[in-house]
Amino acid sequence: MSGAQGPGTVGTVGVVGLGLVGGSLARLLAARGVDVVATDTDAGTRADARAVGLRVADDLAGVCAAGPDVVVLAVPLRVVRATAAELAPLLDRDATVTDVGSVKGPVRAAAAAAGLGDRYVGAHPMAGTEHSGFAASDAALLDGAPWAVTVAEPGAAAPGEPRRLAQVLRLVTGPLAGTAAVVTDDRHDEAAALVSHVPHVLATQLLNAAAGAPVRDLALGLSAGSFRDGTRVALTDPARTEAMVTENAAWVAPVLRKAVRDLEVVIGALETNGSLHHFFHAADDVRELRAGGRARPTGSEESLPVGDSWTSGLVDDLVARCTAGAVVVGVDVGAVRVRAPR
Repeated sequence: MSGAQGPGTVGTVGVVGLGLVGGSLARLLAARGVDVVATDTDAGTRADARAVGLRVADDLAGVCAAGPDVVVLAVPLRVVRATAAELAPLLDRDATVTDVGSVKGPVRAAAAAAGLGDRYVGAHPMAGTEHSGFAASDAALLDGAPWAVTVAEPGAAAPGEPRRLAQVLRLVTGPLAGTAAVVTDDRHDEAAALVSHVPHVLATQLLNAAAGAPVRDLALGLSAGSFRDGTRVALTDPARTEAMVTENAAWVAPVLRKAVRDLEVVIGALETNGSLHHFFHAADDVRELRAGGRARPTGSEESLPVGDSWTSGLVDDLVARCTAGAVVVGVDVGAVRVRAPR
């Protein structure tokens, strides 16, 4: 281990998995001068990562031998459980484990099953593209990105969780230059269903509809911005999307049911010459917020005192603030900086 960490340091970081997000994370951390050791199960990917100057181990044992302070699981959701089980006996007891998965509840369960539950803090960068693999990775992808950082439900947290949360927040707001919304796994998974997982399903349906239409070739030839933007995420690896959606089924299914009900209303109005005013104006306040977001001033910033150490009370306070829209923007000596929503 690299020893005690101040508020501006993150120690050594291990990255397990060098796909789009893991590769981008390793590249950015290395570019910012962080000691990073990474690995991937694919030999070709490891070779490509070494070719761009990354420090790469041949396997998990090699990553753990470097004594990482934080290990980031950046593997596909379908192999998280097996990876956590392999990692557990190799890892120094004091190391914190986090991840970049788009669903948090199942990853926490996998960490707990592997005996890593007492040192796991969830994380999810809200950034990505329709591409995959190390060749598509780019340090700029995660530079300044917003993150969700997740903790256990109140009453279920491990004693060391506040300290480990602080480590992950230092990583996100320090060398990654991002912001962090500290929330519970359930709140993250509910929100991710709305803004990520269901949009992937709807984009796939739009693509499927065009693919199966008698006028497919004509339609694709005429398609422009609306079809391109509406189907962009459907161009990603469908196996990855399927895993993401099915792992978050409990939150995705009810949102899709509401979408179906809303579309049935639209169909009924179209077939009866009814009004669609409410459907097209129900989100006017959000539309205005999104359209003017870049011109709006940022929210006010507040420093919350930490004292001698992080406590469960501070974590609960952060969860309450972030669930209401605030974000953590920095960790200082004796304080954590939080920016209120706009």
